[in-house]
Amino acid sequence: MTGSEPPNVFTTLARHRRLFRRWLRFAGALMPGGVLPRADTELLILRVAHNCGCEYEWGHHERLGLMAGLDSEDVERVRQRPGGAGWSQPQELLLRAADELHAERTISDSLWAELRPLYSDRELIELCMLVGHYEMLAMTLNALGVQPDRLRRGRPPRLARLLRRARRGGG
Repeated sequence: MTGSEPPNVFTTLARHRRLFRRWLRFAGALMPGGVLPRADTELLILRVAHNCGCEYEWGHHERLGLMAGLDSEDVERVRQRPGGAGWSQPQELLLRAADELHAERTISDSLWAELRPLYSDRELIELCMLVGHYEMLAMTLNALGVQPDRLRRGRPPRLARLLRRARRGGG
């Protein structure tokens, strides 16, 4: 929900036009075009934003998470350790997976054993790719010092519209 200007992530990354176009298509395939439910996707992205200290990513996905079905308590609880009250078993497992991928760069055998009955191979691959992608993006945004966008209420999120258009091949 930015103003009339494109999000700063786009104006910054578009300085490398060839890379930006390829990245945008890949990013759109993960979000909003992925196989994981949107609320799960946003939960994972918020956890990555928290783990990486990326306020730019947090700000965008806090709003997108609310639109995807997370409530404000869920969003704030993402900043706490998994295992607290309020999470369903699948949500807690996703948060633990994001934390293990962040800390260890892999998922333990014991966590895989808990995830496998709940998620398809495609969803588990996407989980890893989603967390890895948003870790890379958070690192890039933090390193380049990308400033938060000025926000206006009441407008549909431009980020979501641009990603949908890129997925359709119009970006």
